[in-house]
Amino acid sequence: MHKKLVHFIAVIIFALPASAQVPAPDGLLCDLLAYTDMQVLHGYPVQPMQAAPSVRIANRQPAFSWAIPGYAAGMQQSAYRILLADHPDTLFRDRGNLWDSDKVPAATSAGIVYNGQALQPNKRYYWKVKIWDDKGRESSYSSPAVFFTDSVLTDYATAKYPLQKTDQLPVRLSSSAGTYRADFGKAAFGQIKLRLQTAGHHDTVLVHLGEAVLEDGSINRKPGGTIRYQVYKLPLRPGLHTYQVQIRPDRRNTGPQAIKMPAYIGEVLPFRYCEIEGYKGTLQQTDVTRAAVNYPFNDSAAMFHSADTVLNAVWELCKYSMKATSFAGIYVDGDRERIPYEADAYINQLGHYAADREFSLARASHEYLLHHATWPTEWILQSVLMAWHDYLYTGDIRSARHHYNDLKAKLLIPLEGENGLISTRTGKQNASLMQAIHYNGKELRDIVDWPHSGILGLGKSEGGETDGFVFTDYNTVVNAYYYKALTGMQEIAEALGNREDAASFAARAARVKKSFQQLLWDKKKKVFRDGTGTEHASLHANMFAMAFGLVDEKNREAVASFIRSRGMACSVYGSQFLMDAVYDGGDADYGLSLLTSQQERSWYNMIRAGSTIAMEAWDNKYKPNQDWNHAWGAVPANVIPRKLMGVEPLSPGWSTFRIKPQPGNLPWASLQLPTIKGTIHMAFRQSAGEFLLNVSVPANTTAQVELPLKKGAVIRVNGNVVKQLTTLGSGEHEISVIY
Repeated sequence: MHKKLVHFIAVIIFALPASAQVPAPDGLLCDLLAYTDMQVLHGYPVQPMQAAPSVRIANRQPAFSWAIPGYAAGMQQSAYRILLADHPDTLFRDRGNLWDSDKVPAATSAGIVYNGQALQPNKRYYWKVKIWDDKGRESSYSSPAVFFTDSVLTDYATAKYPLQKTDQLPVRLSSSAGTYRADFGKAAFGQIKLRLQTAGHHDTVLVHLGEAVLEDGSINRKPGGTIRYQVYKLPLRPGLHTYQVQIRPDRRNTGPQAIKMPAYIGEVLPFRYCEIEGYKGTLQQTDVTRAAVNYPFNDSAAMFHSADTVLNAVWELCKYSMKATSFAGIYVDGDRERIPYEADAYINQLGHYAADREFSLARASHEYLLHHATWPTEWILQSVLMAWHDYLYTGDIRSARHHYNDLKAKLLIPLEGENGLISTRTGKQNASLMQAIHYNGKELRDIVDWPHSGILGLGKSEGGETDGFVFTDYNTVVNAYYYKALTGMQEIAEALGNREDAASFAARAARVKKSFQQLLWDKKKKVFRDGTGTEHASLHANMFAMAFGLVDEKNREAVASFIRSRGMACSVYGSQFLMDAVYDGGDADYGLSLLTSQQERSWYNMIRAGSTIAMEAWDNKYKPNQDWNHAWGAVPANVIPRKLMGVEPLSPGWSTFRIKPQPGNLPWASLQLPTIKGTIHMAFRQSAGEFLLNVSVPANTTAQVELPLKKGAVIRVNGNVVKQLTTLGSGEHEISVIY
């Protein structure tokens, strides 16, 4: 067996503790930011200076988090001590002149709220932390971290990074018929700089920027939809000069609702290719520079690799999409509109958590949408889902506490009928509800999926992405969301100690589930109908019911079978809930087939079309006005870690998490997943007779392991035979299942 594990173990290199000493904490976060001393000038990182845009902490009482490095066996924190000072020398002497928490007996290492002397505006502060393990052993202090307070301090504010620029050279430069062609390898939102030389006084070049190319490799100047192409006329001056092309604003994505680019960055355009037409000189790769703009992103934080090359390519596409689409400093729906929407933000949130140890952009986007709601009924309810996942992944409940009443309003309880279900079509919408949910329109509308038939370039005979969904007064998809939002709000209320609210939400959820199953379940066909008053059953009615926990155990196989029969009859947005439903229904082989599909309605088709960022739709024909930079098309960024590899938090802040791989027939795969508690490593290899799993569980966490078992299987954990799998403490673990 050990010979078979040689390649398997080589996939992941585990960090082993050098001694039995308790390691000093690392990965320090202040208000969920790691780089709290970050400053930029025109988008480029600089040494601290007064005038540069920088990270500013606006909370009077910021919160602190940390990780415990390494994978020492059974390492659990039992206590911590935080020091905070206004001078580095004070902290160096292990004194916190503004706050010394003393030894606090607690395992908590996320969301520790400051409780010292009042912080002052526009001031620099320094902090560090030490811990004790569950055997009473003490660590040394962490390396110190610094943060700057804002000019005005408040009771609650979410900290953010400034946007940054990264200069990139083309990976290929060629020339043809008097035109230089530069290919940067991947599309990015950015700007272009050219170093050009001429002796003439009237020389002019044309600069073409685009996302797509034709078969001959030239930029597609009529790409269709909202695939980007722009051309600029650039007069040259005698001599050698560097020219910054000023990107033209687009009227559609710079309107009142759009997120504007900050002045220190300037306007940007998504492009991969640059052509310089009519240049008489000789151009080198170093003469063409793209300044790519994004929110700070650690490219090496998350990794995935497997035996399937298509799956690997899909992962890389979707992971990179998290970085590339962060250009606006808030989650937006793509370049066509640059407007935040809850549905885009929810999928973006899950994907970003899987791609980087970064939580602030998701929180800021969610909080923006709490006060800038959009029109679909289901997306209002998604705000509660985002709030719950924010707490689940960070362990920091301050956002949910501050916005608690807003979140309660997002439940849309006033739309409830006597049957316990909600409806937007029974006369219950009014101005006070719109005001409570911060929506400026007159009424909400059910969406199910997008686009519908007959709009956005689709003809009336073209079916859209709803699988023929029949809209009725009591909509199955809307009420599946209602149930899920109620259960999420129940968890939040319990965490905040609001027991009366928690009990109320639980009772409503139970009533919704009962009515949902009584009124919407077709006993003969064993499927969920689209709503009351129709016999039609769509993929959407059933996948949302499965994904949100509304299918009775006895009916799960029937619903799973129906879901399989419909294929990918949903949009890239709907695929989030299809994939959740497939894996939550235990249909691993089907899940893998969807992730690795090369059909037209697949993620691989985005790559085949030429995009390097997830697209808004499966293909132009399904949404003729689509753009090529939509994070909601990057569902595998979260589904591969969460469902295929099966790593998901079970309690807030990853104190406990599940490892439940569902690989289907995938022979092997490895994953590196960042969390607020540290990095989880896992890898599996399977054959006809055995399943092998290696996992690194971070300190101060516990993993619940569920593996595919067969009758008579022999299970070994770290070489010891066990009757069943339960939980694993921190450390390096090897699990084998022999059939």
